[in-house]
Amino acid sequence: MNSAFKKLLCRFLAVALITLPFQTGQASMIGTEQVTAAATVQADRNLVSSYLSRSQTVNEFQALGLDAQDARDRVASMSDEEVRGLAGQINAVPAGGDGLVVLILVVFFIWYFAFRK
Repeated sequence: MNSAFKKLLCRFLAVALITLPFQTGQASMIGTEQVTAAATVQADRNLVSSYLSRSQTVNEFQALGLDAQDARDRVASMSDEEVRGLAGQINAVPAGGDGLVVLILVVFFIWYFAFRK
């Protein structure tokens, strides 16, 4: 390369460094709650969905005249707080306990949130 081209290139780079803005990034710590919030919401939705997929739940819906797919659609349209409350109710029932209570709670919550609007 000749020296005139090198001088021109160096001047261009110097002007570009001075005039072009630098992108500023900001790194900071995030809380554990922020990281796990999305995973918790998805886990709660999966819990409620798996409960609605049980044969006992589907049979109970049919006995009450409800369609199980409509119930799943209504649960899918619930807010995160509503799903968290419903999943908390399901988790509160002891293992091997009275599943009918949970089933009644699930049906009640779906009915309540479906006709609340």
